[in-house]
Amino acid sequence: MSEMEQGNPDEIYANEPRAALAKRHRRLRIGGVIVLIATIVGIQLLPAGVRRDNPPVVQEPPWDSPETRALAVRACFDCHSNETTWPWYSYIAPMSWMILQDVHKGREVLNFSTWGDPMAQSEAEEAVELVSKQLMPLPYFVILHPEAELSDAERGQLINGLIATMTQGRANNLQTDNLDEED
Repeated sequence: MSEMEQGNPDEIYANEPRAALAKRHRRLRIGGVIVLIATIVGIQLLPAGVRRDNPPVVQEPPWDSPETRALAVRACFDCHSNETTWPWYSYIAPMSWMILQDVHKGREVLNFSTWGDPMAQSEAEEAVELVSKQLMPLPYFVILHPEAELSDAERGQLINGLIATMTQGRANNLQTDNLDEED
């Protein structure tokens, strides 16, 4: 059996007219696009496993000022509170999977809506460090939410405000503890 009969690709393509070769490549590209579209449509049917909801706010921090809260709302609340604004693309896989994971993890690490949780204030200390190192808000979040980007002055104001809020929260906890001991 000759190489031509065995299907040596080099010889098959070399002997095939250019028009037929172009037609074959066009069919392959169209087939690839159809497979890609079918895959994108198909993954929309897969459940994400996490609900896209906003549980009730249990307790917010005793903010030191409305400005600190406004900065936190702008830069942090979409992932670190129960007041997430779910954009249209948060309903389209695979983007929705990443967003759901980010919000779930963000709320787990620090949730401004459950400030009464004893871990919240210690996690806020870590948040101050991440904001000061410009690791928060996440760079890809800022690309999709340019309003979340903080100037250096706003970053400093948020850091100082969070520190003051944590200090105020600790003072409130001490007062509550002292009142409980007196009873």
